[in-house]
Amino acid sequence: MNVSDVARRTGLPAKTIRYYEEIGLIAPHRAANGYRSFDDADMHRLAFLGRARALGFSIEDCRTLMALWDDRDRSSADVKQLAQGHLERIDRKMAELAQMRDTLAHLVETCHGDERPDCPILADLARGA
Repeated sequence: MNVSDVARRTGLPAKTIRYYEEIGLIAPHRAANGYRSFDDADMHRLAFLGRARALGFSIEDCRTLMALWDDRDRSSADVKQLAQGHLERIDRKMAELAQMRDTLAHLVETCHGDERPDCPILADLARGA
């Protein structure tokens, strides 16, 4: 299969697939003419990477997950530890986003949104400047 076929089947952009090859996450075979040739194992690796990235894992986390997936002697505790760390980062980010949302909602609520020039949103933003 060529890169456009794989892109269509995995739902990943061809540019992403080429990038994954460039950084060593995948290594498709190369024909004598230099064209990439993907097999079923490459497709599975790309689907795995697509799902991991959709869950927000970093490229380096994906590299580690791929190594763990390839290692049949791995401990599931290693995988869980990595996923738990990612979950904790997500939880922290969600708390930060909730705090941002609450602050912005309060500012929007206190702004009269009329013809007067005074605006608590701008006043708050200027306070940090």
